[in-house]
Amino acid sequence: MPSEGRHSSVVFSDDRQWAEHLAVFVRAGLGKGERILYFADTTAPGRVLRALTDAGIDAEGAVARGQLSVSAAAQTYLAGSGFDPDEMIGLWFDATREASASGYRGLRAVGEMSWGARGITGADRLLEYELRIHEEVFAHLPLTAWCFYDRRLMCDEYVSVLADAHLTHRGEPHPGPALRVSPLVDRPGLLMSGSAGYDTRDAVAAAAAALSGAAAPQMELDLAALRHIDAASLALLADAAAGRRDGPPLKVRQAPSPVRRLLQLFPELDSVVEVVDR
Repeated sequence: MPSEGRHSSVVFSDDRQWAEHLAVFVRAGLGKGERILYFADTTAPGRVLRALTDAGIDAEGAVARGQLSVSAAAQTYLAGSGFDPDEMIGLWFDATREASASGYRGLRAVGEMSWGARGITGADRLLEYELRIHEEVFAHLPLTAWCFYDRRLMCDEYVSVLADAHLTHRGEPHPGPALRVSPLVDRPGLLMSGSAGYDTRDAVAAAAAALSGAAAPQMELDLAALRHIDAASLALLADAAAGRRDGPPLKVRQAPSPVRRLLQLFPELDSVVEVVDR
């Protein structure tokens, strides 16, 4: 099942834009006979329903028949000890099975992502999660999800890093981050472009965690557009490769010269890293 286009970032900065994206998403799901879930963070559930009603959508009727559900993230996937990517991935499989068992043709969900900018336990793993679910979730399930990023509640740099972890973008343009990390379109792996250094260490760590924890037996890291990488970032990626010792080597495409020098200095990495030049 093609997964490109079903996991989108939606960036906005006012209530009108939020309501327009919401109506487009819900109207499409109702028309396709899908179950629709809205996970709110700062928006009251009643306000979501009013916005849909104002757009001419019978939101109350959809709720009454069980096709539409609006709930708070703090009462659902953030209700436990915090955010856990592995648990969330499992919840998507459960929710999709439940929708299918209820006769729906698929599942679609909106998640307000502003909680990621607060000190919630596990929020530091949000980028890792966004990078993993393209291959681990959307490649397998009849699921469409839009991640809502409100620029009034999150700094531009954080929005940019997270939005670029999606293959499809909607809404306002966002400035490109210093380091972009995104899923590969046609095979399991990641694309890194820009500069990997001290200021982007968190993004590198998330990429490393996504590589080492990925369920796919073969992962690829495309570095063709990476302009710079420092020693600490190299160490994180090397650890990620070493963490996949039970599987095939991590394929590194168009490795820059620092990566090649690292492999020369540490020949033990030869068994876990395969450099591909084409």
